[in-house]
Amino acid sequence: MVVPCTEYGEAQAPVLQGLWEYVKSGQEDVLRSPYLPASFAFLAHVLLCAPFLALDALGSVCQRVRSWRMTAGSGPPPSLSRWLECFCRVLYKYVTVVLPVTALFNTLINLKLPDVAPSCWQLCVEVVACLLLFDMLFFMWHLVMHRFSWLYRNIHQMHHQYHTPFALAAQDCSSAELLSLLLLSLSSAWMVGCHPLSEALFHLINTWLAVEDHCGYDLPWALHRLLPCLGGAPHHHAHHSLQTINYAPLFTHWDHLFGTYRASVLNSRPQ
Repeated sequence: MVVPCTEYGEAQAPVLQGLWEYVKSGQEDVLRSPYLPASFAFLAHVLLCAPFLALDALGSVCQRVRSWRMTAGSGPPPSLSRWLECFCRVLYKYVTVVLPVTALFNTLINLKLPDVAPSCWQLCVEVVACLLLFDMLFFMWHLVMHRFSWLYRNIHQMHHQYHTPFALAAQDCSSAELLSLLLLSLSSAWMVGCHPLSEALFHLINTWLAVEDHCGYDLPWALHRLLPCLGGAPHHHAHHSLQTINYAPLFTHWDHLFGTYRASVLNSRPQ
């Protein structure tokens, strides 16, 4: 007996099917908008940075929070004015470069909205596949930017103004690099053939990991403590400090394979 795909989808993922129908209901024009990916990326980045803005504010009055700062010599947390300056720079780059170019990219892709939600298994497989693919693509691109001086000077050097980065600075880079990050993430989802729900979850997780990598804190509940395969903030902090190691954005296996891995050379917390 052949089960219709709608019935099959509902049988496999009733919760996700209800969620998908709710998201689609009356919102198809928004979901098909070529401006949605860049807008979603910017808003997700800003919102996911909010907890670390609160930590930076608490750090000025709470010794416990300051003890989670990456190194004793990293200085005080960034001020509110520094956060605001960074926010304005990132917003300007999104509006002037990232939004129009990614809109063109998504117009060429011609997104289709399926009627059936993914199963929970499909959702997990697609998200993990996207994370692994993006990690590989960005590792290669990141390594190339460091190895070729012209690319480093003209594209990547701006991001390395931060020896001790903070959360919002994860996207404070040149317009070309910021655009390349978003195109790599969109291309990863496109190559995997993700369902839109899987793609949205992938972008959220990817954004959170980038924010956490740049937060400047080695938090006791950070994801890299739960999942040793992740590099986390200490891994990426060492990259910003030495610049010749730890190129992968999420996992550590590519750095191990290419001999560019090094455990954090900085003390996680002052003693």
